[in-house]
Amino acid sequence: MRIALGVEYDGSRFCGWQTQPGGCAVQDALERVLADIAGAPVATTCAGRTDAGVHALAQVVHFDTAAERPAAAWVRGVNAVLPPACAVTWSQEVAEDFHARYSAVSRSYRYVLLNHPVRPAAEYARVGWFHVPLDLEPMQRAARLLLGEHDFSAFRSSECQARTPVRTLTRPGVERRGDHVVFDFCANAFLHHMVRNIVGCLVYVGKGKYPPEWVGELLEGRDRTRAAPTFEAAGLYLSQVTYEARWGLPAAPRSTLMAQSKFLNHEGH
Repeated sequence: MRIALGVEYDGSRFCGWQTQPGGCAVQDALERVLADIAGAPVATTCAGRTDAGVHALAQVVHFDTAAERPAAAWVRGVNAVLPPACAVTWSQEVAEDFHARYSAVSRSYRYVLLNHPVRPAAEYARVGWFHVPLDLEPMQRAARLLLGEHDFSAFRSSECQARTPVRTLTRPGVERRGDHVVFDFCANAFLHHMVRNIVGCLVYVGKGKYPPEWVGELLEGRDRTRAAPTFEAAGLYLSQVTYEARWGLPAAPRSTLMAQSKFLNHEGH
């Protein structure tokens, strides 16, 4: 049978999602425990691979197993053994043609930036930081230039392995919540470092280094070397993965951070 899982993790405690020789990845930790529960090796596939330091509130994973276990075994049983920084939030048996990555309709990322003269301490590894005051309105104007289907080569890592740089961005949102600037992006898929590269460019606009139109010029020029440096991973969250209703998966993630935090409250998705 094929099982789908919702997974939440603190990316600062792992070397990224994808399995590594040293066993330090989220995938390594999850597959070790699933194999114990299933009594056989388990191979997982995720909706979106996250880098070291990037968090997930709504990662979706699938795996195949011949083991017949109560549904609770894939949640409470797995969570009893997983490291504290990772948890399964739900499990569900799905059709054999469901695929966590290829069945996804869209993915949403949220970047939380502390915009304050003093670096974060209590929020360390949970938010990005920029010390110079940022002007919100130019950043919002610049973000709107990214809306729609474009070649995002200017915001693509040199290590990106995607077959095409063309993506459709349906939500490029920027808002201020107290000392935090919250960036929301929703697209059919994302390129490697795409969100962090966009955030870096929007910060350049917000601090007055370039006008909003510069982001549109970058988009048209497709030259990564002209864009801002990649912003730090700490403030980035995989916040939602959307699927067609026919798969019957939970519509929204469960997260105490999402429910309680003033800057992670999941609105507008």
